[in-house]
Amino acid sequence: MSRILFIFLIFAGLACTDKENPVIMNVQAEPGNSGKNDQDSTFYYLALGDSYTIGESVEENERFPVQLVEKLKDQGFKMQPAKIVARTGWTTDELAAAIENENLKESYNLVTLLIGVNNQYRGRSADEYRGEFRELLQTAIDFANNKSQNVIVISIPDYGVTPFGQNRNPEQIAKEIDEYNAINFQETLQANARYVEITAISREALNNETLVASDGLHPSGEIYRRWVEKILPEAKEILESQNK
Repeated sequence: MSRILFIFLIFAGLACTDKENPVIMNVQAEPGNSGKNDQDSTFYYLALGDSYTIGESVEENERFPVQLVEKLKDQGFKMQPAKIVARTGWTTDELAAAIENENLKESYNLVTLLIGVNNQYRGRSADEYRGEFRELLQTAIDFANNKSQNVIVISIPDYGVTPFGQNRNPEQIAKEIDEYNAINFQETLQANARYVEITAISREALNNETLVASDGLHPSGEIYRRWVEKILPEAKEILESQNK
């Protein structure tokens, strides 16, 4: 048998073997990730508020929107950095005006809204707060692709328990904060959005100085972490509903 014929027979035999026993590629999905999974989508989060949202007197990574994004990443969600529209001292009307001047996406997967403490601090009426908060909540819903269940309203903390607030009639502060929170809770229910109550946690700062930032007024990173523990289940549910 010639050398050329021998090589030809070897290759012919290999070809026959491949046809009889084709290679099967077995690609297995990761456990718990059948179908579309969290990593298939990138999620966008818009946080609207004031000093409590921008994280006055804490490091950037301690802000509650930033902590929330990190927790959602830990849950397997592919998150863009939070888009924060907030500034220390803003009232409802000032937040509304700022939103108008921001270059925002048309829609976000998740929106949080926390606003009103500066209305109370400046002595503005509850009726004015109700009307302006209602408009802001609708704006938040609009940015949540007109889906109210993708919006989380967060209650206003009670700064009367802080060293700053203790010198400014803390009983009156608590009473008015409760009144404002009753309003934003009612408006949230009416709009069929979600609500997370963190005021009770904020009042623990009266006897726990670790819950107050170095300025003696704003929450510490630790109390923001505890807020996130309450916000996270709602946020996770919102994002999971968009993966179905």
